[in-house]
Amino acid sequence: MKKRILCLLAIVVLGNGAALANENPKDVFKGRLFAPNVILENRDRLNLSKEQFTAIRAAVVEVQAGVAEHEWDMQEAYQALMLELDKSPVDEDKVLEYADRALLAENQVKKKQMAMLVRLKNLLTEEQVRYLESVHAQ
Repeated sequence: MKKRILCLLAIVVLGNGAALANENPKDVFKGRLFAPNVILENRDRLNLSKEQFTAIRAAVVEVQAGVAEHEWDMQEAYQALMLELDKSPVDEDKVLEYADRALLAENQVKKKQMAMLVRLKNLLTEEQVRYLESVHAQ
């Protein structure tokens, strides 16, 4: 049982961010959403206006601040979970409670990141989006 839980946790932790927190969301969203770094790397080619640049920056700063609290909660829950797994016998209810807390925090992080990615796309013109889609296709 302990090995199964550890394997599950390893998958969750390794997968954490692979979908959203990762700097490469194009793998999951197939060029439909664009990470801030991709937008900024192509800033000149996109001809971002000052207003767009300022709004993108504000969205990134906002999500970073909002994510920090949830990341602390997630880390705390995973640490408590690992301590519980070191006990013998392992209290399954406590492990699942800590896992629920960690996964809830992780979900909040991903939700905030998703909102930011959508907000960024909505700040771009159709032409800018097409350009980033073409960059992704290469």
